[in-house]
Amino acid sequence: MVQIFKMLKRNTREQEEQLRFPTLGEAIPASYKILERYPLNAPFAYATIAQEPSSSTKIYFLDEVPLNPIEASVYTHLLNILENELTVPRDKINPREYFMQQGKRVLIKYKRKVSLTSWNKILYYAERDLVGFGILDGLMRDPNIEDISLDGVGRPVFVFHRRYESLATNIKLKEEESVDNLITRLCHMSGKHISTAYPIIQGTLPGGHRLSATYKREISPNGGTFTIRKFREDPITIVDMLNLNVLNHTLAAYAWLLMENRATAVVVGTTGSGKTTLLNALLTLTRMNSKLITIEEVREINIAHSNWVALTSRPIYYTGGERSTEVGLFDLVKVAMRMRPDILVVGEVRGEEAYVLFQAIGTGHGGLCTLHADDAASAIQRLTSKPMDVAPSFIPFLDLVFVIKRITLPSQSSSKIIRRIVSVEEVINVGNYLKMFEWDPISDTFTAQPFKKSIKLARLSRDLGLSIEELEDEIRRRSLVLKWVQQKNIRNYKELSLILEDYASSPNSMFSKISAELPKMDVEIEAEVF
Repeated sequence: MVQIFKMLKRNTREQEEQLRFPTLGEAIPASYKILERYPLNAPFAYATIAQEPSSSTKIYFLDEVPLNPIEASVYTHLLNILENELTVPRDKINPREYFMQQGKRVLIKYKRKVSLTSWNKILYYAERDLVGFGILDGLMRDPNIEDISLDGVGRPVFVFHRRYESLATNIKLKEEESVDNLITRLCHMSGKHISTAYPIIQGTLPGGHRLSATYKREISPNGGTFTIRKFREDPITIVDMLNLNVLNHTLAAYAWLLMENRATAVVVGTTGSGKTTLLNALLTLTRMNSKLITIEEVREINIAHSNWVALTSRPIYYTGGERSTEVGLFDLVKVAMRMRPDILVVGEVRGEEAYVLFQAIGTGHGGLCTLHADDAASAIQRLTSKPMDVAPSFIPFLDLVFVIKRITLPSQSSSKIIRRIVSVEEVINVGNYLKMFEWDPISDTFTAQPFKKSIKLARLSRDLGLSIEELEDEIRRRSLVLKWVQQKNIRNYKELSLILEDYASSPNSMFSKISAELPKMDVEIEAEVF
C-alpha cells in the first residue's frame, strides 16, 4: 500500500493545461465476427472475443467506455491534483476506498461539478490508473485469463485464455517509454526494483500473481518484456478438479489416503500443464496439524493449514563485499530441515536442492515437489542425472509420480483445452514402476489396477495393522465423502480442508451422516472402484 502511493508521487507530472486521456486498446473493427462478450467491470469494461473476417484468427478485445473531452479534462485535473496532494496513509486501509474518498474531496475542494455518470467513468479510469494495473487492469480482472505477456515495444499484449488458448489483444504499447513505465509500475507493485543494473526480476503482484520482467533493451533487443502468471485468490481444489474431470473420485480417494499418511510424491508435467495447481490440491489432502514447509522461487502455493511455513528464495544483491547475498532453493531446503517439518514441499526442483530434498525424504519426512518431465521414467532420469544428482539408492523412498498433461481435443467448431492426470505410478526402484491409474483418451475415463497389487498400500497395511481389504473399504468410503462434498459444491479450500480434517478425526460419525444423505451413492462408487 505504502509503495503504491510513494510510486504515485514519483510519477512524471504533466502540465495541467495538457489534456490527458487514459490509454485504451484499439476499437473492434465492424467487419469482425463477435464470438463471445462478457463483463469484466460492468458497465465500464468488457471482454470481447472476435474473429477476423478473412481467417480463423481470434483476437481478445479489451473494450472500455471512452471519456469525452470534458470528462478527460476533469480526469486530467483530478490526477494532477491527486499526484500533488495525495499523502501516504499511516494506517493499513483499502487503497481503492481511500482513493475514492480523496477523489471526492478534490472535486468538492476545487468545485468541479460533473454528472453522476461522468463521475463514475472518471473514477473508473483514475482508480484503474492510480491504484489498479493501468491498461492491464481489465485483463487482471478476467478469471478466464491464465497468462498475460508483452514481448517488446510495438507488439500486442498476449493472453492465454482458458477456452481459446493463446490470443493477441488489442492492447499495443508503441512507445518505449510507455513499456518501461508499465514494467516499472508492475515491479513497484510487487515490491521489487528493476533498472539497467538489475534488468531481470521475479516478483509477486497483489493477489498472488507471478511477475517475470526484463527492462529496456539490456537483455531483450525488442525492448522491455513481462509475463504475468495469474493465480486465483481462491485456489483450485480437489473438488474443482473432480468437476473438471482432471481425475476421478477413486484416484482422489487413493491419493487422499496416502497423502494423509505422509506419502512422498513428484508432480510431473510440461509448462502450463497444471503441476502447481495439482500440488496445491494434493496438499489440502494432508492433515491440518502437520507441520508443512513450502519452498518456492515465487509464492504460488496457498493452503489453509495453520502450522505452515512459506519460504521464498531471494536473488543476489551486490553490496560491494565478496560474500554472495543470494538465498537459493538449496539454502532454504537446508534451513527447512532444522525446522522439523512433517512435510517438506519444493515448488519446482531443478538443481542441487533435489539432493537435499531426497535426503529429507530418506529420513522419514514427507516430501512433495514438481518437476518438468513427460512421464515417470524421464522424471527419475532427470532426478538421478546432473545437476540434481540424486543417488539411485534414494529413489525407492519416493512413493508416487503424478503425470499431468494439457491436452487439445479437436471439435467441429473449435479445439478444446483440457487437463488430465494421465497416470499415477508407484515407484519401486529406478526403472521399476507400477502404474496404478491411467487415463483413457478415447473414453475420457480412468482405469485402475486392483488395489491388492499396490506396493504402497501393502506397506501402509503393515504400518497401520490393516488388511488390504480394509484399505479398499477405506478408499471406497473416502470416495463417497468426496462425492458428497462435490454434490454439496463445497469447493473453497478452507471449508474443504476442515471437512477432510473432520473425517480424519472421526470417520465413522461423518460417514454415517453422509450415508444417510446419499443412500444410493455406495453403488455408484463401487462401480467406479471395481
